[in-house]
Amino acid sequence: MELIFPADSPPLHVIAAAKIAGVSLVTNPTLASGSSPTLVLASGQKLHGANVLLRYIGRIASLPDFYGRDAYQSSQIDEWLDYAPAFGSGSEFEGACSFVDEYLLQNTFLVGNSLSIADVAVWAGLAGAGLRWESLRKSKKYQNLVRWFNSISAEYDAVLSEFSATYLGKKGSTKATTSKSKETQASNSQSTAVENGVHAIETVANRAFEVDLPDAEVGKVKLRFAPEPSGYLHIGHSKAALLNQYFADRYNGQVIVRFDDTNPDKESSEFVDNLLKDIETLGIRYSVVTYTSNYFPQLMEMAEKLIREGKAYVDDTPREQMQHERMEGIESKCRNNSVEENFRLWNEMIAGSERGLMCCLRGKLDMQDPNKSLRDPVYYRCNLTPHHRIGSKYKIYPTYDFCCPFVDAVEGITHALRSSEYHDRNDQYYRIQNDMGFRKVHIYEFSRLNMVYTLLSKRKLLWFVQNGKVEGWDDPRFPTVQGIVRRGLKIEALIQFILEQGASKNLNLMEWDKLWAINKKIIDPVCPRHTAVIEERRVLLVLTDGPKDPFVRILVKHKKYEGAGEKAVTYSNRLWIDYADAESISVDEEVTLKDWGNAIVKEIKKDENGIITQLVGVLHLDGNVKKTKLKLTWLSDTSELVRLTLVDFDYLITKKKLEEDEDFVDVVNPCTKKETLALGESDMRNLKRGDVIQLERKGYYRCDAPFVRPSNP
Repeated sequence: MELIFPADSPPLHVIAAAKIAGVSLVTNPTLASGSSPTLVLASGQKLHGANVLLRYIGRIASLPDFYGRDAYQSSQIDEWLDYAPAFGSGSEFEGACSFVDEYLLQNTFLVGNSLSIADVAVWAGLAGAGLRWESLRKSKKYQNLVRWFNSISAEYDAVLSEFSATYLGKKGSTKATTSKSKETQASNSQSTAVENGVHAIETVANRAFEVDLPDAEVGKVKLRFAPEPSGYLHIGHSKAALLNQYFADRYNGQVIVRFDDTNPDKESSEFVDNLLKDIETLGIRYSVVTYTSNYFPQLMEMAEKLIREGKAYVDDTPREQMQHERMEGIESKCRNNSVEENFRLWNEMIAGSERGLMCCLRGKLDMQDPNKSLRDPVYYRCNLTPHHRIGSKYKIYPTYDFCCPFVDAVEGITHALRSSEYHDRNDQYYRIQNDMGFRKVHIYEFSRLNMVYTLLSKRKLLWFVQNGKVEGWDDPRFPTVQGIVRRGLKIEALIQFILEQGASKNLNLMEWDKLWAINKKIIDPVCPRHTAVIEERRVLLVLTDGPKDPFVRILVKHKKYEGAGEKAVTYSNRLWIDYADAESISVDEEVTLKDWGNAIVKEIKKDENGIITQLVGVLHLDGNVKKTKLKLTWLSDTSELVRLTLVDFDYLITKKKLEEDEDFVDVVNPCTKKETLALGESDMRNLKRGDVIQLERKGYYRCDAPFVRPSNP
């Protein structure tokens, strides 16, 4: 197999895993900087992306449990792979060291009881940090982490020493050492400072993102973000909005927001209001809001100018026939109509008459051009639907192809950012602008952001809303800004995720896991910890020597962040635990009750069907919490517990990526929402809508409906 990668960023964890597992790789450092590493299999098939390659090595390796013993362990490994990039971030490096050091206090390996690709990923992240890690390694600051790192280095010294000499640098290799030293300096300069909602992302991301706008002058750049008000802002639009802001900041320029409101059938004031709300959520600092509809009089004047100059004509060819003629390069029978005839039909269109409704205005460009977008595109169509801003004043509306180059030029836009899906229309944009007599507005392309298992077409998203498959445009299953924020995503994570992609023109299908991993790094250090027990089949643990009179202790909600506050926890001799925990306990087993101490389970009571109904145990508070296998979360059986509904979601479609000719309705996921009743500790009644918490051993949650009364979970 051949591993191809950029010389300035070898996938260290992939190479190290292959060395350890004895998987033979031919390395080829010839890819362009910023490219994803590629693995070429013996069959010629290819895989792309560092973690994809690492998982593949894990699957084919002969080492036992290298990618986990079962599905659960494999998923734990995936979590660690998402976390490992923290060691490449200067601002997060020591926090990551501290987190893993604490974890390794009670664990020999990151997952299970043997070396896995999770260990290799973190080991390579530390090794790749160069001098920064070496200085910590010599100190006594992270003893568990150093022990673990040294044991892996020693056990696989034969292969890792060669790996280190080649990719990390030894004293005898000044070139590699110098390179690594520069990387270390760069990592130390990384920052995730936030100002007005726009983030300065790590140097590594900026290096890949340092691109120039053509003919841009500092202080003179003017950009526009131009959404159509026919839906809510989604994650794909967010990329365009944030890139506009990025370039405006870089060139000390400005961004305007322009609503491309030329299709009254789809648009509404509701969408305008919510788009503005979402734009402000993203931290976009726009100078002014404009509307294409503001320019309707000037657009009509331009259309009439082009008719007079013989650069546009009115065509009454039926739509399907017109499409066929454009594909075949056949000129319309109306193409050479006189100016007088064109104006006669144009006035019929303006009146919205029966005759006018049969017509459209087309540009006279080039019907033989290989680029079919230049084959006489439509400039105006009739539409009798009232406009959401200006009512029924107009019966004709300009197409995007016509109004975009006009309004860009009139508003003084210097650079128009467009996704690469419009690439074939760039020549059309320039040709129309030239016919209109305007200066050239530079187009800068970027790749559209596509996510797995996700539809970004507003038409398709509208189908889910209209058919009751979701609650609305802010449904947590939706890729809209309001939807993913309601799901629990911090807007800082979205901004960082998008800017890390840069202004790349490569089409990528992105995994949601990466976005949520960034989110976790933001919320985990600060979000309060709470306890909940699943209500169904919950099991009572009776402590025969426990406190008959309940008592209360005040505990911190986050052991490493005082700002999370405190909570009152009740201790008693009757504790609720999850059924899944009760199932895993054996008679006479010693377990740890979190934030209390150890207990020994003496009896397990079951009903006639073998269902556990009660556990009986005794406290053993002098027991060693490091030696117990199970660390149980629990709640005292009191009337103060709060009823909860825990809501989990799945993707709206069952296929990672739809083919162009595939109907999305065929792959709609029938079950995307799961509600689980639970009991939470009494302090959770103080949560407010939007608060993000961690339910220990269950995951991160966002409060969507706060406590109002006991009857409402």
